[in-house]
Amino acid sequence: MTEIILRGCKVAKGKAQGQAIVSYSPISFMGGVDPETGLVVEKKHELEGQSVCDKILVFPTGKGSTVASYQIYELSCCQKAPRAIVNNLADPVVAIGAIIGNIPMVHKLDPDPLKVIRTGDWVEVDADQGIVKVKRSI
Repeated sequence: MTEIILRGCKVAKGKAQGQAIVSYSPISFMGGVDPETGLVVEKKHELEGQSVCDKILVFPTGKGSTVASYQIYELSCCQKAPRAIVNNLADPVVAIGAIIGNIPMVHKLDPDPLKVIRTGDWVEVDADQGIVKVKRSI
């Protein structure tokens, strides 16, 4: 098993681990993710039809309305939220949603998480320390 360590900055406190789901496109939580099911519903999005529930959600940044913060919070309330969020650069809307939803979140990682993490990898996020560990079978 190979382990890769990424170092970055905490956005929202906490620790989580789980299977990664990776998007190379920004995600809109307002109308793009159903808060009651955790399914990505945005038409033609690369994750359309997939669930973010209980995953380590890796994507470049957020997009869309400020109401998305509350959609992320609702995902958490409905127990359909990702276990953690890993971004290249945290969008304030996603950051607020992660904070109020108690979802660990990190950003500004080195190396670039979108070049390292693959869907299905086991990922451990320690947002408090700004560390992400990626475990992959060779």
